[in-house]
Amino acid sequence: MSLGKLNKVDIRNYWKDEARDFTPWMAKPENLQLLADTLDIDIELEETEVNVGSFKADILAHETHGRKIIIENQLDKTNHDHLGKIITYASGTEASIVIWICKSVTEEHRKAVEWLNDISEEGIDFFALEIELWKIDESSPAPKFNIVCSPNEWAQSVKDSTRTSHSETQLIRQEFWSGLREYMTNNKTSIKPRKPHVEHWYDFAIGRSGFHLSLTINTQRNTLGCELYLEGEKAKEAFQLLLKDKEAIEREIGTGLDWRELPTRRDCRILIVTEGDIRQKKHWNDYFEWCHNQTELFYKAFSNRVKELILEN
Repeated sequence: MSLGKLNKVDIRNYWKDEARDFTPWMAKPENLQLLADTLDIDIELEETEVNVGSFKADILAHETHGRKIIIENQLDKTNHDHLGKIITYASGTEASIVIWICKSVTEEHRKAVEWLNDISEEGIDFFALEIELWKIDESSPAPKFNIVCSPNEWAQSVKDSTRTSHSETQLIRQEFWSGLREYMTNNKTSIKPRKPHVEHWYDFAIGRSGFHLSLTINTQRNTLGCELYLEGEKAKEAFQLLLKDKEAIEREIGTGLDWRELPTRRDCRILIVTEGDIRQKKHWNDYFEWCHNQTELFYKAFSNRVKELILEN
């Protein structure tokens, strides 16, 4: 069997202009997802060409739980002008994650981004990536992101340990989420699990801003939960539209769900809860199986429905 030849394509042959060509391409959901998978973070678009003083940031986005993300694009090698821009945009938008995408990263700018990560406060992360296009024989070009510089997780964990003393509950939650991530990775899953943390929730992107899937742990009630979380000014309208399809959704998931509109707040939840005490590690495999199965069922039931919602308000 013969194999194809891998050929690198000049990105300028595909994208002539950063603002008119590359930024609109980068802002498409499937391309933000490619970037999110590369960095192992969730990225949801807010807007492009965002005013920051007298400048315009290429892309403003956010993580599932609201950390702001600035993406600055450059179809050439890095320069001092764009280095200054990412710092300006980060401060002007109070972004927690800054992603600099370019054709090539010079050594001096790699060191500059490393220095920014070293001196930045906890929760402020800088990334420098190179984008490439590759073809196999005469195929269409395929994009590939290469991480050149990212936060040093070991150094960050050292800084964190000097500032924060995590509780026993937080540490066992992080251990549980780490185990779940490994379980889902080893068992076929249509959803890519992200980096675990110490919080009581573990989120998954569902393909639309304002919506996400979330697994939850309640160590006071000894329960585990799986839910679709809706937030923002259109959450209640979306909730009512989904409620019209309640019977079909519950039939697909295989059980009744708890539909919570939360009238005094702007968020809504559609969830299922089961017993589960994560302090009993001997039961973790059973908990992992439940979490994995429910996440898959929720994703299949809600993903297309959420993407197809037509919201008017």
